[in-house]
Amino acid sequence: MSGKMRAKVHNKFKMRGYTLKVEALKEILSFLSNFEDAEDEALDLLVDELHTGSLKSSVLDKESVQRVTSRLLEAGSAVDDDNPYTNMSTSFSVIDAFDIPKYRYDPIRKMFCQHTGRLPIHGDASAKAWLYRDRFLLLSQRLSRIPQFSKPSFNSELSGLGSCEISQIQSLVGRTGISWVMGVISQFEDGHYYLEDLTAAVEINLSNAKRTTGYFCENTIVLAQGEMRLDGIFQVQTFGFPPLEDREKSTTLFSGLNYFGGDTLSKEDTLKLAEMESSAVNEMFVILSDIWLDHDETMAKLETVLDGYEDVEVVPSLFVLMGNFCSRRFDLAYNSLSTLRSNFAKLGKMIGNHQRLKEHSRFLFIPGPDDAGPSKVLPRCALPKYLTEEIRKHIPNAIFASNPCRIKFYTQEIVFFRHDLLNKMRNSCLIPHSTEETSDFFELLVATITHQSHLCPLPLSVQPIIWNYDHCLHLYPSPHTIVLGDSSEQKAFKYTGTTCFNPGSFSNDYTFVVYRPCNQEVELSALE
Repeated sequence: MSGKMRAKVHNKFKMRGYTLKVEALKEILSFLSNFEDAEDEALDLLVDELHTGSLKSSVLDKESVQRVTSRLLEAGSAVDDDNPYTNMSTSFSVIDAFDIPKYRYDPIRKMFCQHTGRLPIHGDASAKAWLYRDRFLLLSQRLSRIPQFSKPSFNSELSGLGSCEISQIQSLVGRTGISWVMGVISQFEDGHYYLEDLTAAVEINLSNAKRTTGYFCENTIVLAQGEMRLDGIFQVQTFGFPPLEDREKSTTLFSGLNYFGGDTLSKEDTLKLAEMESSAVNEMFVILSDIWLDHDETMAKLETVLDGYEDVEVVPSLFVLMGNFCSRRFDLAYNSLSTLRSNFAKLGKMIGNHQRLKEHSRFLFIPGPDDAGPSKVLPRCALPKYLTEEIRKHIPNAIFASNPCRIKFYTQEIVFFRHDLLNKMRNSCLIPHSTEETSDFFELLVATITHQSHLCPLPLSVQPIIWNYDHCLHLYPSPHTIVLGDSSEQKAFKYTGTTCFNPGSFSNDYTFVVYRPCNQEVELSALE
């Protein structure tokens, strides 16, 4: 192996924060020698595999590298004769919520700045204030690029037509006439709602106000048109969510920033991956939510699904199993950790009995809102290792991720979130939702989270969020696909270029989704 390749390996691992021992380097070079025409792709694959694994140290020895290279070489049938990388089930990387980089918008410099250093789980009071501030600035900078809501210049066509220039709330004092404001809906007193921006807050009256599509609850950010009354209350005439921005425009304006997480790719790498993605027509994800391991009928139906895919010509590259993994909320008063651990072991044996799936498919496990874990706060960490030790022995390709988590499939960005969000959003609404554009509950939910650029825009009293990790739930720029695992009815909806779907509750109605990322095709499936 040439010195050039040695240097490339060193640099690649150094960029990811790893240090290689001499024996580890020899093991990597030996692995790459099996891919004479695709060394770069094989190296990227190896780095991704090591990064998604549970490494004890950033200093890599021979044993830690050998475990991964051996597993990749054993899965030889996952390699196509023409292209050793195209059909590998590891053509995607899983990004844990706690590994997502944090960016903060600077309104003075008009740019995003990356946070450096560690983020404590238990933030101070200022962290909670920054949670709201960051959400507001994110949507504010997006809105500032829409001409209708910007201050018109003297020669602008909008000057004569009238514009919707956004005013600061503190400037409403003493003002007459119609004004446009943007702010967070807050409740400082019971039954009294306020609109709050970075300058001030004003009480609002929403009676008889026209509204756009979505669920409007406390903590959501809205645009409002109205005027000040003599009693100091802002009478809202029309309000709605800030307009969306095309993903392409967002990524072009702030190119070079990796909001999504994972590897930062050069333009050449992105073009190469896009070409490979277009040829990966056989890639398929099978997504199921609510896999109750203590429910015999559910397990029997799951085995039916596995039996069916064991016999197909090309097995799915990924199975996503989302919680809850127990038929009742986990509570030590009613549930035994050892029983749950043995149930996961049974699931591992069931999957292990399907040899082709075990060898060629990946299995991603995402905890549900009622599963075992340190708390119910979002984002939730992966399932405890004590519960998953046995299943790991049966399924070497198992990945246990946080909730939410993200997947990069070549150039495509996919977000997975398991939460019973729909009912909570409906119950938290301040006013009835508009039915002018749609009356479908799932479509209203999708419109809300995409316009808010946030997976869970609920009041913190309804759904607590770790203040310093609220950015893990941001949806900016808009991802290509959002998977909302919800106990409600199975649905799929494409909204402004983003594919959104709910696979339904497998344990309740035996529904699931087959997703083909190559063309973003969603196939709603169910067992009889």
